[in-house]
Amino acid sequence: MSDLAGFDELDRRIIEKISTSNEGSFRQIAKDLGVHPTTLIQRVKNLEKKGVIMGSRAKINYMKLGFDYMGIVQIYVEGDAEKVHGEILKMPQVVSSFFVTGDCDIVAWVACKDREEFSDTVKHLMSIAGVKKTSTSVVLDMVKDPFEFVPKIV
Repeated sequence: MSDLAGFDELDRRIIEKISTSNEGSFRQIAKDLGVHPTTLIQRVKNLEKKGVIMGSRAKINYMKLGFDYMGIVQIYVEGDAEKVHGEILKMPQVVSSFFVTGDCDIVAWVACKDREEFSDTVKHLMSIAGVKKTSTSVVLDMVKDPFEFVPKIV
């Protein structure tokens, strides 16, 4: 549960700046935000301590790395969804996964180098004990990368 009361305008600006780019030093980010680098570092540490910021990472273009076959797989579970999810998370092709409401129980985003690996990945998902069925949509083009999401905190 979020506690927006604990964030001020500077926290909001820091979160927005860091979520849009991991480029630049703390000194450069502080300059862009108009604050002293020490202030920025302390604020970021506080946001990390609260669990709001969880490290920083580069945005990866999977297709430029040769992951030409991506898909969104809806997974329907009979039985222990936590156990099924644990098996899904072991698969290196799974970029992201979610427990969801609706018709299916879990949605997994998978990225593979070629059609054969993609086929094997989907078949492996279907073979996990407790998976009733899957429904796969092939990604044709990524219009907006999910890591480009910039939270607007009000």
